[in-house]
Amino acid sequence: MKTDDVEYTSFSGWTDPPSDVRSALREDVTCEVAVVGGGLGGMSTALRLAERGRDVVLLEAEFCGYGSASRNAGQVAGAPGGDIQLLSMLYPRRFPGVVRFAENAAHFLERMIERLDIDCDYEATGNVCAAVSRGQMGRVRRVTKLLRKAGAKVEPGTSAELGIPRGFLGGMRESVGGTMNPGAFSLGVRRAVLASTARVFERTRVTDVTRNGDHVVIRSPGGEVRANKVVLATNAFGGDLAITPKRLSVPIWVSEVETEPIDPARLAALGWTSRSGVVTQHNIMENYRLTSRNTIVFGVRRLVRGKNHPLPPRKPDQAVVADLARAFETRFPALADVAAARAWGGWVAITPSWLPVAGTIGGDVFYSVACNGHGLAQAPYAGSLIADLIVDGEQHEDLKTLWAKKPTFPRPLMMGASGLRTIWTVDRFNDLINGSRRNARRGAAPGTDHHRRADGADR
Repeated sequence: MKTDDVEYTSFSGWTDPPSDVRSALREDVTCEVAVVGGGLGGMSTALRLAERGRDVVLLEAEFCGYGSASRNAGQVAGAPGGDIQLLSMLYPRRFPGVVRFAENAAHFLERMIERLDIDCDYEATGNVCAAVSRGQMGRVRRVTKLLRKAGAKVEPGTSAELGIPRGFLGGMRESVGGTMNPGAFSLGVRRAVLASTARVFERTRVTDVTRNGDHVVIRSPGGEVRANKVVLATNAFGGDLAITPKRLSVPIWVSEVETEPIDPARLAALGWTSRSGVVTQHNIMENYRLTSRNTIVFGVRRLVRGKNHPLPPRKPDQAVVADLARAFETRFPALADVAAARAWGGWVAITPSWLPVAGTIGGDVFYSVACNGHGLAQAPYAGSLIADLIVDGEQHEDLKTLWAKKPTFPRPLMMGASGLRTIWTVDRFNDLINGSRRNARRGAAPGTDHHRRADGADR
């Protein structure tokens, strides 16, 4: 894959920034509820509160939808993030609830798209947890059993049965969810929030959140907000504020790449008839999905941990893009001559438990954070549930599944720079071993691929 002329963007490849960015807070204001953070979680919280008649203020450092809301791969997951086998073992009682939350979140998102009339190219195709080796197929079968036992709607199959490219052996389809243009979706939610009664201040970086008597005070360079209750919807940026529980999440930078437009006939030859998004079963996944503009968006594979706060703006690293391009050639050998057109990235949050988390600090500061890469559906759903909790005083069953009784969290494992490099190295070693085995079975020398048809299927 050619990477010579890649456009490295500091925002997103899905859409342009809005032209109507709201002005910053320039005075002191009061409200019933203040929401800090204008991502999908924060916007959904503010929108729900406004719809239910609450006086709400939303504060965002850049513009609503600036962060991972617009920068992800656009795959709406219907299952939890993280290692399913590990989650089911560590949290056997909570696991069915987490599975239910993930599926309900995807359905919530579909209703939200329809209700707000957002044109975001949503396709209810589901997503496939795909295998690139026999070992990964074994993992897929085990995960399928665990998810089915927990009540999930999943189905295993070969690549032909699932309608995915033959560069994958097979996998498991999550029947719930699909793909969309996340940039168009986040801007659609932003329009709805701006049209509501919520007071929205963009370009407003919150510097501190403290209690003062019966109120919570939110400080920014241009003014203060005094609120009865506050919702922290800062996700990966939570470490910027001292009030955020320690070790709540780890900020991780992930990268996405989009190809140049590909001839529809060449795409059809891949056998990708389901148009389902695909994620591999590596320790650090690879994701692939088709778009409405006849391109393929792919990414992740390598993670970079954020070390300092505030998190710095950045563009994708050229070495990471080159690594992703090599993976693309392996999964889609018939498209090896296709060029990468653009690359972007964003900060996501990973919890120590690998579970989505919500909770409260002192009863008047709420937080919902870290859907572990599955926030496209789960963040809006969790935010809306927190809004309902504030209004009604009662927790929805799905919110109870996420709720942390105390805002204390363990130290995350393997999330340091050396740990992430080790995980990436293990994935590449396994790829090398599995590739050598495939070539040996074909009778070809290691590193060659002479027995592969033009459509990517094995002879």
